[in-house]
Amino acid sequence: MRELVQAEVLMSFLVSEELSFRIPVELRYETADPYAVRMTFHLPGDAPVTWAFGRELLIDGINEPSGDGDVYISPTEPEELSDVHIRLQVGAERALFRASAPPLVAFLDRTDRLVPLGQEMALGDFETNLEETLGRILAEENAG
Repeated sequence: MRELVQAEVLMSFLVSEELSFRIPVELRYETADPYAVRMTFHLPGDAPVTWAFGRELLIDGINEPSGDGDVYISPTEPEELSDVHIRLQVGAERALFRASAPPLVAFLDRTDRLVPLGQEMALGDFETNLEETLGRILAEENAG
């Protein structure tokens, strides 16, 4: 049975120090991929862009700087639960977003009620879903 948690939050897309604008971002968590969260960014004039990364990275990034690859998440003020910076990077291209931490915490709390952190492997068909997903990705790469 596929279960999911969804939420929509407004984030600031920080184009530069002088320019930013608010965009809707869809958060999604599915038991079929219990280690990941997905964020779909709805930028004006562009097709929605979805990023998937570890749920634990988002949890950690709310409290302390986390991530050393394409996704880096850090609190803006480590001493208090306020805002979070989310930096996404592909090659030399970067995008920086600022989100309020409480809606992210509420979303993560709902994911934890669905699949408690550390209990992801208890889902019976996770390995089957992983194999199917990896097979589909490899088939798409080989076709393109």
